[in-house]
Amino acid sequence: MTVRLEIAHGLATITLARPSAHNALDVATKSTFLDAVAAAAKHPDVRAVLLTAEGKNFCVGQDLSEHVAALEADPATAMDTVGEHYNPLIRALKSLEVPVVVAIPGACVGAGLGIALAGDIRVAGTRTTFSTAFTGIALASDSGLSYALVEALGSSRAAGLMLLGDRISAEQALDWGLVHRVVANEEVRTAATDLATQLAAGPTLAYRQVKSLIAASAAGLSDALDRELAAQRHLGRTADHAAAVKAFLAKEKPAFTGS
Repeated sequence: MTVRLEIAHGLATITLARPSAHNALDVATKSTFLDAVAAAAKHPDVRAVLLTAEGKNFCVGQDLSEHVAALEADPATAMDTVGEHYNPLIRALKSLEVPVVVAIPGACVGAGLGIALAGDIRVAGTRTTFSTAFTGIALASDSGLSYALVEALGSSRAAGLMLLGDRISAEQALDWGLVHRVVANEEVRTAATDLATQLAAGPTLAYRQVKSLIAASAAGLSDALDRELAAQRHLGRTADHAAAVKAFLAKEKPAFTGS
């Protein structure tokens, strides 16, 4: 099982458990992740959710080995996973009525960053880094990043992260307001669990109203997810993307032709 769900004392803990692949997201992981979020949403005892991950990294985004196989099978459908998996997952996370705390050790990349930003409170480690990575393989963005980054950072900083693929440190993320707290790497899970446990024991109805008020100001997310899907479907068919993914897996520098 690459995603675990544990519920105890009002807290639902969802753990990405594919550390050997840096918690990269293959179809099985995305499907199980969505099932776990749905189960937590329906459980009558859940008053807070903790997202965490095994290993030294939080999530490096899409499993590119699986993606290469999808591209080779049919470039026209290779990006269907955005509509079938990523968009439903982000919508499910954002729809949770209870507080969501995210523990982010190590790398948080691509769709992994989108997932982290779908939570309410983020705790990072001193060695955590954040990046979008999409343009490095000739794609745009998905998982709500085009909305969440602009909303959190403004268009200029969001553009730097999305166009240049800048990698930022945990301290910079804290300074920019992407994370709530930075602690020693070995303390990330404990600190996040403590916060989630505190929220699970708090005024749940008040928290639901707080989340509802915040969600009302973020009404543009659904449209952004739809626009991202259209962009990724188009870019998924390009020669630059196919070549760049293969170069990435071969640990080579891609040569982009603009096609």
